[in-house]
Amino acid sequence: MSTLGFNLIKLYVPLVTWVGLGILLGRALPQTVPLYLGKFLFWIGVPISIVTFLRQADLSGSVWVAPAVAWTAMLTCATLAWGWIQLQRYFKRRHQQRPRLGSAEPISQKNQPSGWLNQLTPWLQADWSRPAQGSFLLAAMVGNTGYLGYPVTLALVGPQYFAWALFYDTLGSTLGAYGLGVAIAARFGMSTQNHWRLLQAMISNPGLWSFFVGLGFRSVALPSAVEQGLRVAAWGVIALSLLLLGMRLSQLTSWRNVQRASLSLGIKMLIVPLLLGIGLSYLGITGAPQLVIVLQMAMPPAFATLVIAEAYDLDRDLTVTALAIGSLGLLTLLPLWLWLFAT
Repeated sequence: MSTLGFNLIKLYVPLVTWVGLGILLGRALPQTVPLYLGKFLFWIGVPISIVTFLRQADLSGSVWVAPAVAWTAMLTCATLAWGWIQLQRYFKRRHQQRPRLGSAEPISQKNQPSGWLNQLTPWLQADWSRPAQGSFLLAAMVGNTGYLGYPVTLALVGPQYFAWALFYDTLGSTLGAYGLGVAIAARFGMSTQNHWRLLQAMISNPGLWSFFVGLGFRSVALPSAVEQGLRVAAWGVIALSLLLLGMRLSQLTSWRNVQRASLSLGIKMLIVPLLLGIGLSYLGITGAPQLVIVLQMAMPPAFATLVIAEAYDLDRDLTVTALAIGSLGLLTLLPLWLWLFAT
């Protein structure tokens, strides 16, 4: 068996097993179970895993490039998504300005779309409400680089390069979600509430604080039994994170706005990771660090996008659909990233 095939099996078996079990449990257990599990992981589990894996991670080299790439990816995704919205609005205005059938003004040949453009016209003329624009931008910008990105990175690359994923998530995605993401939601949302609540959520995020604690804790010597216990606990947290992901997916019921969700995911999970991943090669970042960054860029939308969408009254249906399709689409795209950047 090839190395690529072995790596995929090594990832898919625990990923499908734990997420699938989470989906089954999410449908069978009370809805309070994933709520309490999420709180445990948020306040205790994830901080323990961050501190533990940071002790094993290699912080030498250009690891600080990861958050810079994260911000570049988020801004690029937001720019492309905004450009698509403006393109559709342009075609909508152009269509409205065309003479109608039965009017005195003749329809000129040059104003009539032809060929393949004529087939795309109904899709290009779609209406965009302000909440839909906000959800579209968030889905294309903020990835699940924590609960899903960590397990994928650890399974495919190992703890040695975990710092790249951690720096990408903590200083990139987390700050981006509750910084730029909240600003976008406030701009397009129907609600003007909860600005300070979400800002407080970012500042009090235990994952952010445990990141800095872990950096200072790296040089502290621990007994081998304690060290081994922390590693077992950290890997247990990874399994519980996948279990929680499955439980949350089982609670998603809306599959509307598939076209828009698919387009935002195409920007987020395919176009930008491919372009920036190739660009990393020209910066001298290759091998495992390059693969880690590409995998983080290609993660599906984070559940934080749903939290923000609900807080600011964005298009919840579009957000939920992007979450569901993106989580399933990751399994399809992983072989592509391994083939391009791990061989």
